[in-house]
Amino acid sequence: MFDTRPEVATHLDEEFVGWMTTVTPTGQPQTSVVWFLRDDDDLLIYSQAAARKLDNIAANPRVAFNLRGDAQGDKIATMEATATIDHSPIPAHEVPRYLAKYEGEIVRLGWTPPEFAAGYPVLIRLRIDRIRSWQD
Repeated sequence: MFDTRPEVATHLDEEFVGWMTTVTPTGQPQTSVVWFLRDDDDLLIYSQAAARKLDNIAANPRVAFNLRGDAQGDKIATMEATATIDHSPIPAHEVPRYLAKYEGEIVRLGWTPPEFAAGYPVLIRLRIDRIRSWQD
């Protein structure tokens, strides 16, 4: 169970993007900008099926996840997590909270929600093990 202080939960719920860092088989950290949804103690991230991050997670499920802070360097949240991959999840457009959060962005980028779900069919579930945060 991770730190569920209200300010961290709010930050997770309100942010649209986060940065997930995986590690390649050669040891190189690789950071990807991702959309995510907080689901109790987990974060849900939908991915393209051929994304390199899936290979990285298969080789090493330990990942880092970060949220941006404000202009003064406050409101920072960094997380350590264990990732699992679900190749046959509930499609993103059938998850009401995910669709509520991202439907406007999906449409703005020229997709319909079912098109987005078809293009991002793999679910990455991050189980948060540790959170470090600086909130002002």
